[in-house]
Amino acid sequence: ILAIYLFWKIAEAFKMELLSEILGQFIGVGVLALIIVFQQEIRRFLLLIGNNRFFTKNKKWFSWLQVKDVQKKELHITPIIKATKNLSKTKTGALIIIDLHSELKLYITSGEKIGAKISESLLENIFFKNSPLHDGGVIIENNEIKAARCILPVSDNQSFPPHFGLRHRSAAGITEISQAIAIIISEETGKISFSKKGEIQHNISTEELEQLILKEL
Repeated sequence: ILAIYLFWKIAEAFKMELLSEILGQFIGVGVLALIIVFQQEIRRFLLLIGNNRFFTKNKKWFSWLQVKDVQKKELHITPIIKATKNLSKTKTGALIIIDLHSELKLYITSGEKIGAKISESLLENIFFKNSPLHDGGVIIENNEIKAARCILPVSDNQSFPPHFGLRHRSAAGITEISQAIAIIISEETGKISFSKKGEIQHNISTEELEQLILKEL
């Protein structure tokens, strides 16, 4: 394609209009073919440069773009862990999504806006069985409960055990397509699960959960 491009420019320079037109068509077809052949690689590249972490990790290389290093607030996990422990004891079903990189705006807008500081009591009240907000997921970002009753994508992973219900599959679904992490409390058993990258660690303690979350911060 590069050779054809050079010939095209030479033809244009010498005002060979017919040859220039033919070569121009070849260039157009060649570029289209490259896009089709490498569409997955192009998509991955666009997703990569769209991620804040890509620029912050490589800020020396992209300093000419004047990309600002976005500082994340330190997540206060104590109220999350305490609420999880209490919800587990009472066998109250819950799904808590922690958006670590501010990439779930679409899903936040699908739910009921909360916009409140994380608190143990608020999380428990949201998931109380008779609460109108208990269905769907809660999304936390920057130490704030952004929204409740959020509609989340459902994983179609066929390897999950039959007892994994909608909450587990929704947790896997959202962590498959983002860098978020998710906490699930089973309504039937009260068991706690943790999801990351579409995978689920089932039946873990609150101590194990705390360590798993801390690893991601």
